[in-house]
Parts: sequence; structure tokens; C-alpha cells
Amino acid sequence: MNIVILGASGQVGREASQCLPAVGRVVAFDQNDADFERPDEVVALLAKERPDVIVNAAAYTAVDRAESEPDRAMRINATTVEAIAREARRQDALLVHYSTDYVFDGENPDGYRETDPTGPLSVYGRTKLAGEEAVTASGCRHYLFRTSWVYAPHGVNFVKTMLRLAAERDELAVVADQRGVPTSASLIATVTAEFVRRSALPDAAPASGIYHLTPTGATTWHAFAVLVITEALGHGMRLRATPERIRPLTTAEYPTAARRPANSLLRTTKLASALAKPLPKWEDGVLAAVAELAGQ
Repeated sequence: MNIVILGASGQVGREASQCLPAVGRVVAFDQNDADFERPDEVVALLAKERPDVIVNAAAYTAVDRAESEPDRAMRINATTVEAIAREARRQDALLVHYSTDYVFDGENPDGYRETDPTGPLSVYGRTKLAGEEAVTASGCRHYLFRTSWVYAPHGVNFVKTMLRLAAERDELAVVADQRGVPTSASLIATVTAEFVRRSALPDAAPASGIYHLTPTGATTWHAFAVLVITEALGHGMRLRATPERIRPLTTAEYPTAARRPANSLLRTTKLASALAKPLPKWEDGVLAAVAELAGQ
């Protein structure tokens, strides 16, 4: 099985590059190799490689900056994704693509299933939804994973930002009225590898379509930060801010360019059924990431 990974230098791309060689021959490309602002070049690359599986881990993810760069965000998150999906259909390749909880408006108190109506509040959310629609409309075989609050021991993410700020400041302030599920890039890559492996098995291949991919449970950004700092101190990391000095904020007290959903919990019953096993608790991945960072 020949697998091409796009966006290999990102959080999910790096983890996928480590997991997928156990499934097939992997060729990984970062932004320098496959520039998503030039969709024709990305398609030409795929035409040359002739992959059996395309894993697209590239995206425009600067949620607030997207409000002032809507055309660029749309080109990367939708226009190029549409071109990739069409090429996947032409080659009869499987496309794995990642989307976001931000395609929802956050008003459902019970969280969202794959079939629930979307309603993005931001440019970022709208461009990611447009990418989803392009993949579905292309008719290619696909696994489209919506996920949320992604982090890893590498890259730019909430966990690393909290640790950096806690080392610089005596007190932090974090939003406490937005609810969601922190998801490790490692879990995303592990599930991706399992789906790709099983895609080649006629009697075990998961159905093509959208899956919500997060751990179980839910939390707030504030509680997420408290757990990160608590664990880091337990591992002996030198921080100025302590859990008691992380002040909860309301969304109104912390205005941002892009609106965020108040409750972006993604329900994962469909994914757990496809995997035939339960998903881990969200805390497990956070503890592992902090432990790895503490050991560096």
C-alpha cells in the first residue's frame, strides 16, 4: 500500500508519519513540497506519486487570523482540498481528511453527532466546512475525521502555550465557559492508521464517510490548563504560575477576532462502534504529552 501524507510537518502529520509506516510505504510531504496555495502543484505531485491512500494533514488553522485572511483560508482549506479529492476520485485512491468541531455553532448542550446540522461561527469554521463538502461531493472514497482542541508535544498548541506562559508569569487567565474535548495528535494518527489498515480488508473496512474523532469526556479550557500545570509541577517542571493562580474568564472577558462555539463536544459513538473498542479518556493523552515534555 502506497501512502502519501500531506502536511507532514504539522502536529497530526508528524504523528501520522510515525504510525503509518507500519501499514504501508509512506512518502511524506511538508509545505515546502506541497504548497496548498497552489492546488495545481499539489495535484501534479499526487499524479506523479500514484498513491493508494492520501492522508491530508495540511490546513490553515490560525482561527483568528482567518478573519482577516478569508481568501487564503478558503484556498487552503477548501479549494485545494477539492482538487485533492477530485484527484483521489480519478485515481481511485482513499482520502483521509481532517476537519473541526468549529463547523458547529456550539448551541447544542448535548454535543454533536456526525449527522447534526452544521453552523460555523467563524471564517475558519466556514472554510473547513467547505472542505468537507468538497470531499463529499467529489465521490472519492474517504474517511473524514472531525476532531477538536488538538495538541502534541511538538508544534504550537494550547498545552505548550500554557507551559510557556506559566514559566513566564505568576498568574494566568483562561476562558472557562467554552466546553470541548482536548485531542492528542497521537490518538488521531493511531485511529487513522487503524482505518487505513482496515480499508484494504474487504470484510473489515469501515464505511466511507464522516467520523467524530476525540477521546471521551469533556472539559473547559480553564480545567484543561489546570490539569496541564498540575501535572507539569508534579513532574518537577519549574513554573511560576500554580493551578490556584489560573483565573477563570468568561468569553466576554476575553474577546477574540473569531467567535468560538460555547459547546463543541463531538459525540463519538459511530467511531467507537467502527473500532469495536472504547476510546480513551481525554485526560490520558494530556498526561502523556506533559510527561514527554517534562522529560525533554
